[in-house]
Amino acid sequence: MLKKLLFSTSFLLISVLASAQTVTINESGGWLETAYVKWNSLPEAESYNVYYSGNGILNQKIDNALIRSYGSYFRADILGLAAGSYTIDIKPVISGVEGDVATTGSLTVLAHDRTGFAFANARVPGAYKINGTPKDGAVILYITEETKNTVSLNVTGANSNPCVGLETILEGFKKGNDNRPLILRLIGQITDLDYMDKGDIVIENNNNALSHITLEGVGNDAVADGWGIRVKNASNIEIRNIGTMNCNSDEGDNIGLQQNNDYIWVHNVDFFYGDAGGAADQAKGDGALDCKKSTYVTFSYNHFWDSGKCNLLGLSEGTTSGLYITYHHNWYDHSDSRHPRVRFYSAHVYNNYYDGNSKYGVGSTMGSSVFVENNTFRNCKYPILTSMQGSDVYNEGTGANDYVNYPTFSKEDGGTIKAFGNDITGAKRFVAYGGAGGNQNTMVDFDAVVASTRDEAISNSIISSYGSNTYNNFDTDAALYIKNLVPDSPADAKTKVMLYSGRLNGGDFNWSFNNSEDDTSYAVNAPLKAALSNYMTSLVYIQGEAVPSSQTLTSTTGNNDQNVQEGNAINPIIFTWGGDATDVTVNGLPASGVDFVKDATAKTITISGTPTSDVSYTVTTVGAISTPVSESGTITVGIVSSGDEIHNFTESGTTSTFYSITGNLSTSKGDAHYNNLTLTQCLKIESITEILFTTVAESTLTLVFNDGVSGDIKIDGVSKNFSTGVLTLIIPAGSHTITKDVTLNLYYMSVEYTSLGMDYVVKPKLILYPNPVNSNLHISSQAEVTKVQIYNLQGVLIKGIENNIKTIDMSSIGNGGYLIKAYTNQGVINRMIIKK
Repeated sequence: MLKKLLFSTSFLLISVLASAQTVTINESGGWLETAYVKWNSLPEAESYNVYYSGNGILNQKIDNALIRSYGSYFRADILGLAAGSYTIDIKPVISGVEGDVATTGSLTVLAHDRTGFAFANARVPGAYKINGTPKDGAVILYITEETKNTVSLNVTGANSNPCVGLETILEGFKKGNDNRPLILRLIGQITDLDYMDKGDIVIENNNNALSHITLEGVGNDAVADGWGIRVKNASNIEIRNIGTMNCNSDEGDNIGLQQNNDYIWVHNVDFFYGDAGGAADQAKGDGALDCKKSTYVTFSYNHFWDSGKCNLLGLSEGTTSGLYITYHHNWYDHSDSRHPRVRFYSAHVYNNYYDGNSKYGVGSTMGSSVFVENNTFRNCKYPILTSMQGSDVYNEGTGANDYVNYPTFSKEDGGTIKAFGNDITGAKRFVAYGGAGGNQNTMVDFDAVVASTRDEAISNSIISSYGSNTYNNFDTDAALYIKNLVPDSPADAKTKVMLYSGRLNGGDFNWSFNNSEDDTSYAVNAPLKAALSNYMTSLVYIQGEAVPSSQTLTSTTGNNDQNVQEGNAINPIIFTWGGDATDVTVNGLPASGVDFVKDATAKTITISGTPTSDVSYTVTTVGAISTPVSESGTITVGIVSSGDEIHNFTESGTTSTFYSITGNLSTSKGDAHYNNLTLTQCLKIESITEILFTTVAESTLTLVFNDGVSGDIKIDGVSKNFSTGVLTLIIPAGSHTITKDVTLNLYYMSVEYTSLGMDYVVKPKLILYPNPVNSNLHISSQAEVTKVQIYNLQGVLIKGIENNIKTIDMSSIGNGGYLIKAYTNQGVINRMIIKK
């Protein structure tokens, strides 16, 4: 009996240990040449090993970068799979040893739809083979928020090696001397890189037919946030499975094909709002996916989310010969116009879903020939337009053409559109050649020629009203793919578009449009814009990169630093801790009339009191798991101003405790020079820009713009002119607002009190900025600073500087809180700063 009991106990113990070392899979699936799996986090696991099998592959281990933590669960994505069935194994690593395996069921992987002009002449754009697997010898690089500026590669023909940073690597391929297929995999939310070309990354390879480049996202949440993608002088390029949002590059396009490209494939991309441009029609950004002076291009399975201008095609090509492009299975989701807007090109537009479009669908100009077939148009105001004829110029109120006020999208000469098999519902107007057209002669004023069969040739006697251009019947050419294509029906195409367009499984950004309002509105959708501006990835960390602290400490009142007149109480300062933090410690308090109260139940620290002298403090989390985090602050007695009156956008961005700043930053607007500073980042003064602040006495406001620039800016609603790049203005006490008059770039601003009197200033004023600091810490003081000493929070002297100090190099000092002792000709001043 005892043996049985011992055996049962041992068996139970082994079973518990085994189950504790096995992960629980909560989701898995196959998609387009990828598969993925999600599983619950195992607390004791140090990491995970993931393997896949199928299609003749057995237990192939995937790269660490494909395994990511999202807090309560992990996810792995496997890219470059041929169509077929696969299984995925997950093994936790505990104390260096693999635990028990958890295996998915059979996952079905589908092939991408490789149809369109990009695949003409036996080309396969990108670094994957026709079956979806990487081409032989492919180099695979992972681009993350942590590695975007440090990833490196030796590139044949580069000016110098190794090439470091994503844009520098791409520049290494510019001359087209490296024939290795290149796969660049973006992971998570990637913000602006340190080095870009006018706010873009640029893909080019000198049209080397042996070069192949793919830029792709991993999983459903890869995002190019704030920057654009530009393609020029390039061949065999593929861009896929990326979300692009908040683009504020100089060119303005989320993705733009510029001059001299061929065999380009852009697919399964989510296009979201870019930042507003200077023109009225750029409120949602400039172009989403534009193409100029390029040929053999396919844009497919992309999702345009309320884009203002989706697809500009053609600019100044000046010829209709040899320019071929395909648009298929794209979701124009409440977008406004240019779906596409075509100059010169032979364009095949088929199986797209036009879903509540407030301006127009397809537009043809400048002798272009456009074959529009088997698309679904739902509540698209003008589904198909030809420039300067038909619905484009028809004024329904007068029943006559108005060539001055009514062209919907262009005043250029027309092209010709052949239409077949389209499902059009809810349109305001569509006029077929020779059909009903109200007061218009539809032999002249028509939107498109509606063919009776898809292979019907259009007579050259049918010409555009402006320009007398004819249809070139490119779609009936037996040498091109179109003649033998069997397109989906409009209904089947709509289903496929809604299932597969955009990123994997529709991406991580969810939004539902209100058809009753959004079908007809072309204004910026303010809640959607706010959601995109505030977007933040839920990705926590990537296996192999640093694991961030999950201890949290938040200043809920946001007033860590305060300046008070002697005898006045401070405003309460409240911190909340959470995550893995179990407690907090407070260093520097109680002191000089300031104390704190800890509420362990609410997990808060409340600091209050009436200070009798300067006080510096630091709150630090405590916990057995992960890294502690700290927040610091300084309470200064005898200074009326709120601190942070000096604001340098290069070092502080839009973060300030004195100014409330709304607007967009840019590092591509040149630079400015002021007070021996070289300023490289600016706040763009545009329609959405607003700066708010309050002064307690008459002050001098200084605004610094590009060197020598002239212009006007509104201060409290009144235009103020300047002509030397610097505006200096006396302002009264009270609340103030800075807004746009004309477009400018603001690099630096300051508020300095002109006369406060001895009742207010009881000690010399000293400001340290920016705080937190990354590299250079600047000192502004009414008194001469003769010496500065920097101590850590244990009281150890870290650094000392003597003589009149203006700037301190903090780059060699580790992250954390520090005490600054500034020796002046009016006494010693203590300040607390954070090094990040």
